[in-house]
Amino acid sequence: MLLTRRSFLGGMTLTLAGTGLPAATRELILAPQAIKARFAGHDVSMLGFNGGLPGPEIRVRQGQTARITLDNRLEEGALVHWHGLRVPNRMDGVNVLTQDAVIPGASFRYQFGAPDAGTFWYHSHYLSYDQVSRGLFGAFVVEEQAEPAVDHDIVVQFFDLLLDGSGQYDEAFNPAHFATEGRIGNIVTTLVSNGTGKIVKRGDRLRLRLINPSIDRVYRVGLNGLAGKIVALDGMPLVHPQTLEPILLAPGQRCDVIGDATGPIRFDDDFGEQTLRLGEIAVSGYRDPAKAPISALPPNRMPAPKVSGPTTELVLQGGAGSASHSGTGTWALNGVSGLPRTPFLSVKQGTTARISIRNETGFPHVMHLHGHHFWELDAAGRTGAYRDSTYLDIGETRDILVVLDNPGSWMLHCHMLSHQADGMATWIRVG
Repeated sequence: MLLTRRSFLGGMTLTLAGTGLPAATRELILAPQAIKARFAGHDVSMLGFNGGLPGPEIRVRQGQTARITLDNRLEEGALVHWHGLRVPNRMDGVNVLTQDAVIPGASFRYQFGAPDAGTFWYHSHYLSYDQVSRGLFGAFVVEEQAEPAVDHDIVVQFFDLLLDGSGQYDEAFNPAHFATEGRIGNIVTTLVSNGTGKIVKRGDRLRLRLINPSIDRVYRVGLNGLAGKIVALDGMPLVHPQTLEPILLAPGQRCDVIGDATGPIRFDDDFGEQTLRLGEIAVSGYRDPAKAPISALPPNRMPAPKVSGPTTELVLQGGAGSASHSGTGTWALNGVSGLPRTPFLSVKQGTTARISIRNETGFPHVMHLHGHHFWELDAAGRTGAYRDSTYLDIGETRDILVVLDNPGSWMLHCHMLSHQADGMATWIRVG
């Protein structure tokens, strides 16, 4: 039986990206469809929005309203989730929890404001481990009212793809993908979109918006050829820009860097046993570099945390070699696999909650909360980065502090989408 939102609620008590959304235009159509894309010398059957991979780069101004129609041209259901954006719950694009899947040939209109400036992205949230791995994703940029002075604003997306021996998308079902580190591709590509269309010169000041849309792969991105600072994580500006060091990007995470080009800008990944060259932005010519220091981006208006909120624990369980649990899937959260009938946490709107997340599995995970950002806390309880996804290594525990001010039913899940697909998902109700 097809599980719909109605039945679920009834049980409760290097490729150039597409064009952007012009500042004067608030309407856009996103049409998921079958496409051909070139990888490793092969024309691979993939999926894409509006005929391309990645989907069109959407840009809106902070405070602007986006009206985006999903026109489903697939032979299966489709949904779009606006990752990191604080949208109304009915616009969140999560199958069963916030809406039913849009059937083939049908459409659905998403409409929401963009209160926060920063780097976000959008992707399928229906059969997402499959549809995202086939290409249904794109960048969503909300530009500041007063943008930083840079010569280039460049989106960089790191995407991996698993091809079979014939050079086509690997259709084989491998149980190990769902029980271990996930579906890790044998091809990695860097998708670069330079909004100015101009050649980058040595001395130019760049803003790089780094996004990881891969479904399971974690990157530790090293940047060569750029002298700069990290200015934002998961779309939210840092109060104090950080020294530019290798950047850990788990699935779904983003990082903004502002810096001056000192040569060809190379991206390397040293997360695995060997360093992997991800891609390069060519540099030609020279200009005198900017003299102004790199300063913090203007902060977004976010709710302040309050004391005496609930404290709760979320235990990550399952996977190959781990202790058994009471869930029905390979993975579980607090002994439950998949979205339960009752929420993991139910609170009044505006409640500040502290969630202690403990990874008892033999693999890393990245936990993503929809509709909100949260503070990562250190061992002393001090607030750190303000993010929408937090990475936990094997055996690691991390507390997060979140002001649950966006009403509705919000998914909390591992954004290693193979893990989510086989049980690592729950939800929070904000009244």
